[in-house]
Amino acid sequence: MKRVTRTGRHWRPRRLASLLLLLPIVVVVLTLMLALVYSAVTPPSTLMLGRWLTLQPVQRSAVGLDAISPYLVQSVIASEDQRFCAHDGVDWTALRTVVDDEEGPSRGASTITMQTAKNVFLWPGRSYIRKALEIPLALLADAIWGKRRTLEIYLNVAEWGDGIYGAQAAARHWFRKDARDLSRGEAALLAATLPNPIARSAGKPSRGVRAAAGRIQNRIGQVEGLLGCLRR
Repeated sequence: MKRVTRTGRHWRPRRLASLLLLLPIVVVVLTLMLALVYSAVTPPSTLMLGRWLTLQPVQRSAVGLDAISPYLVQSVIASEDQRFCAHDGVDWTALRTVVDDEEGPSRGASTITMQTAKNVFLWPGRSYIRKALEIPLALLADAIWGKRRTLEIYLNVAEWGDGIYGAQAAARHWFRKDARDLSRGEAALLAATLPNPIARSAGKPSRGVRAAAGRIQNRIGQVEGLLGCLRR
């Protein structure tokens, strides 16, 4: 009886250790499966899931990239990631040169692909752990989704106000029109609010938001000829 008991006592730690070793593999497999599903089905963001779980309202109507104004596409890339078509999901040059502040990793090195991976798979907030996870997820997203699908997902999960997600909901809420009908100025205003869409309003822009939108419009000319990766 003693030998059986001793074996049982040793078996439990070994089983726990085996489960702990399997956990990362399970997480990787689930992430890969979700990435494959999301290549065809527009995902929610983790922020959206959080609002649904807490019974808060969510405005989102997923649309294809063809149903979004090219001005918004150009404005977001000009504002967020001018090298979007040139990198593999991670802008290694920016990542090497960025200087982290005391509050955590800087947003300056975050590509659109990294932001999409964060919005879909990770939690909000700033931390070294989350930033480290963004990198392999961005490489995976770029490999599976490609540029066009990645940007399409980003523009459907980006937050543009309290409970407002995606370009279509933002265009309807702020400008009472569909995303495909956004003007150059309206698109720039939406892009200018992305760093802090709760504090910044596209519908009632502050002087700072208007100034940022003006700078974005000036940058559009620099990226118009660099968006070949978005063509079908």
